[in-house]
Amino acid sequence: MKVLAIAGSNSEASMNKHLVSYAASLFAGKAEVEVVDLNPFEMPIYKHERELAGGVPQEAKDFAAKIDGANVLLVSLPEHNGTYSTAFKNVFDWVSRIKDRTVWNEIPMLLMSTSPGGRGGAGVLEAATKRFPFHGGNIVETFSLPFFNDNFDKTAEKISNEEKDNELREKIIKISAIETILEK
Repeated sequence: MKVLAIAGSNSEASMNKHLVSYAASLFAGKAEVEVVDLNPFEMPIYKHERELAGGVPQEAKDFAAKIDGANVLLVSLPEHNGTYSTAFKNVFDWVSRIKDRTVWNEIPMLLMSTSPGGRGGAGVLEAATKRFPFHGGNIVETFSLPFFNDNFDKTAEKISNEEKDNELREKIIKISAIETILEK
């Protein structure tokens, strides 16, 4: 099984990168895991005229190839003004322009978010949960970690809140089981 973990942020200190990396570590020994940094996939902001003039950038094709090589997607999105970060939205927009494909290709996905506040990225989770299925998103589970700075130990690189950690572990087990069934 190949697990692709995507943090929808280009921040070097991304809370969501910490969260998705931790979630990916829970597959240790059971899967090949790759944590994707969005920075190598930075492209000009999508514009129809740009696409007509130069086509879809290679970075978008490379990102799509990573998705296509995965059996499970872990996607953790930061919330910027109630929705996706600009960095993520731009990659998403360009990948959506690749001919004859959906962005997520129906690959089982655990969709996550965290934030320093009590809503834990609820706005971006709601937006993505509504939008991703139109782009081949097969969202099996969602997970929100509120109060990141209180509930995540960055030194140990793990969720410190036992209840939230158990919740995430249960969701990892569920998505792992679905993928195992699909492999048969």
